[in-house]
Amino acid sequence: MRKIFKLLGIVGMLIALSTLLFGCGSSDSKDGQRNVSVKEKFNGEIIGIEPGAGLMKKTEQAIKDYGLDFTLRDSSSAGMSATLANKIKNKEWVIVTGWTPHWKWAAYDLKYLEDPKKVFGEEEHISTIARKGLAEDKPEAYKILDNFHWTPDDMQTVMLDVHEGMSPDDAAKKWIAAHRDKVVEWTKDVDKSAAAGKTVKLGYVEWDSEIASTHVVKNVMQDLGFKAEATPVDNAIMWQGVSQGSFDAMVSAWLPGTHGDLYDKVKDTIDNLGPNLEGAKIGLVVPDYVTINSIEELK
Repeated sequence: MRKIFKLLGIVGMLIALSTLLFGCGSSDSKDGQRNVSVKEKFNGEIIGIEPGAGLMKKTEQAIKDYGLDFTLRDSSSAGMSATLANKIKNKEWVIVTGWTPHWKWAAYDLKYLEDPKKVFGEEEHISTIARKGLAEDKPEAYKILDNFHWTPDDMQTVMLDVHEGMSPDDAAKKWIAAHRDKVVEWTKDVDKSAAAGKTVKLGYVEWDSEIASTHVVKNVMQDLGFKAEATPVDNAIMWQGVSQGSFDAMVSAWLPGTHGDLYDKVKDTIDNLGPNLEGAKIGLVVPDYVTINSIEELK
């Protein structure tokens, strides 16, 4: 009988010990899950756009100034948007280089990470830049460019239509048809007979925002008889093209921060017509379900 009790005691101790061991293992696993670092949740990377873009340069500076152990991944505007969509679909954490206006703000719940060091600057504007001499050579085109002004909501409407499958030209024509009052303001002083057959060359970067604005201006000009052309190029080439005269104009200058360095290089050889859109912004963007709110929390 004693042997039986002794045996039962040993078995009981073994059960208790195994329960304790397995229980500790489970607890450690849960604790480990809770202690996953912010960096790991983001896979240690920030999803960027085209290398060399002003926003990419600002992000590289932010990584340095905030002492972040993150890698900035080169991509494209479309590639960044696709990655963002996929991550949100799976409820995964992701950081992208972002800006306003952009259709993604209408499609998803997003937020900018706070930037206490102001690396990305304050509010920006988008300006129209023309080559020297355009006012004299093609005054009717210059008038349209000088009068062109719209809002972030206007731009995002065109961008969203393009994102949902409409061609840039069709999206621009749709917006023009719905906003005749604004177009009249842009074109009220234009002599159509003087515009007929004149070629106007516009340069732009293939960002969703610049695709929208450039195609709207191009189609407004074409409606007045201009032979307006829009050519996508690299950001630096766009600025160089206007400066050297291979492009007549662009409506894609993000100032004072994003394109500030490029502007400073050519400001004496171009004509700055001023803002065509105000209230623009750049920075690091995350889905709203991400539980951090500042770039400082990425450390």
